[in-house]
Amino acid sequence: MEIIFQFLAKPLFSYSEHTITVGQVLLFPAIILLAWVFFRKSYKFMTKRLERSELPPDMILLLQRIYVIVVLIVVVLIILDMLKVPLGAFAFISGAIAIGVGFGAQNIINNFISGWILMWERPIRIGDFLEIGDAKGTVETINTRSTRIRRTDGVHMLVPNSQLLENMVVNWTLMDKKTRSIVRVGVAYGSPVKLVADLIMKATDEHPETMDDPKPVVFFEDFGDNALIFDSYFWIDAAGERDLRKVRSEVRFRIAELFDEAGIVIAFPQRDVHIDGELKIIEKDS
Repeated sequence: MEIIFQFLAKPLFSYSEHTITVGQVLLFPAIILLAWVFFRKSYKFMTKRLERSELPPDMILLLQRIYVIVVLIVVVLIILDMLKVPLGAFAFISGAIAIGVGFGAQNIINNFISGWILMWERPIRIGDFLEIGDAKGTVETINTRSTRIRRTDGVHMLVPNSQLLENMVVNWTLMDKKTRSIVRVGVAYGSPVKLVADLIMKATDEHPETMDDPKPVVFFEDFGDNALIFDSYFWIDAAGERDLRKVRSEVRFRIAELFDEAGIVIAFPQRDVHIDGELKIIEKDS
């Protein structure tokens, strides 16, 4: 045992009046291994407890990220203390990092900070339905560099976090899921407009997903070229565009059924042709 202790106490190199021994060097990977085992166990335990709570997914993600950073800082400080490495030794490294940021890492740092802002201020949360330019989709996760969004066509889209803060983003579910939609229908001229409005209101109001507050309304919008135009406005709790399209489709089906029962014709484009003068039929000689 004495030989082992002597071997572990054997100095390898010295700096600033500090000597690093073989035992300290061998202890370094052991600390890393123990820290990794502790981190995995504690991370799983914390995740299970958070998932059982009523916290929103984005808040759980924020707490997980904070925990990872805290554990990493503690492990680094413990290793530096055991190796007796002064923090001032990193002054040169920090200066080099600052120069690197100035020359080429601005976007990475910008996206990293933007990711923390998104998780802390929560203008965009996991599960929100976003509209970014021509793309629409649901937020699946907010990473430190980019946000993963699943579009309505099922394709995943990675958006840099800085773009979500610097550009205009439409969040359909920021405050609540209330969304207004419209169904437009045209009926033939000569149709009983009061009955038409009542049937459209019935089809809209009886749908189970339309809200009573605000209540659906029907407007006689215009005298069109080929039809009398009616608009039905209603509100629903929509988690995305798919919910709106589903409700609009079901309302249209019901309007078509009610119009068919009442004998009301849904208008279609048509033209009346008037011919001035005499119309003659010319027979072709055989």
